[in-house]
Amino acid sequence: MKSFKNHLSLVIALLSILFSIQIFTIVERSIDAYKENLAKNYSLVVVSQKELKNDDVKKKIALVDHVENISPDGVIKKLNVGISKKNTELLKLTLPKFYKVKLHSYPSPDELEQVRKKLFSFQGVKKVETFENTHHRTYRLLLLFKTVVSVFALCVLIVTVLLIFKELKIWQFQHNERMSIMGLFGAPVWLRSAVLFRLAIVDALIATAFGFALFIYISNDIWVLTQFKDIGIDITIFDMGHDFLVMLATSMSIALLLATLIVLGHKEEV
Repeated sequence: MKSFKNHLSLVIALLSILFSIQIFTIVERSIDAYKENLAKNYSLVVVSQKELKNDDVKKKIALVDHVENISPDGVIKKLNVGISKKNTELLKLTLPKFYKVKLHSYPSPDELEQVRKKLFSFQGVKKVETFENTHHRTYRLLLLFKTVVSVFALCVLIVTVLLIFKELKIWQFQHNERMSIMGLFGAPVWLRSAVLFRLAIVDALIATAFGFALFIYISNDIWVLTQFKDIGIDITIFDMGHDFLVMLATSMSIALLLATLIVLGHKEEV
């Protein structure tokens, strides 16, 4: 029963680490997907006295995806109060040219400022509307959300690592007499600590298996998929190849590292 409790506490601690890491991964993917959606809907408006060519702008500004010409017909139509067709055509010639500039990705405030400056470097550009206030609020909100999740994941990682270390240390004390007797008979350190490492490896595998099953369930849960669909985000909640390997590598690394530190500490005491 005591052995089962030792296994259970270690598995739960490792599972909490895997859970926090995967949640952070999901949040990061969600933010990236949301930024892609924002980039599709976000654009700058440029007013220029001279024509802006799509290829020239893209060549000078790597972040630009394409430049669209905005027809002035809509504005003229609102102003048209009995203006003749001839005067309407003359008005079109005197009006500046309007362009919608689409970007590859949602820019940071610094990137947006660089794009604005480079657009002004084109001859004839009189105004660049970046909708700065709305953009900066949205970007800061995304950054804040990611920071909060990162801090939470880090706190969980630190606390659970300390718990795992404590559990392995308790286990070592329980088997201290057996390890000392083996040492008297000349058994090397790795052999005396073989059971400790076996415990760490087995529990790491169990925690990984539980984590794999948990996130396979979550990634196929209708409620979770509906929530992502409602906010217009399509992401891979759990990648059975990449994410599973990350889980396995993380749990194994933490368990074996802590077990090694305990063994080295025991050697120094002897």
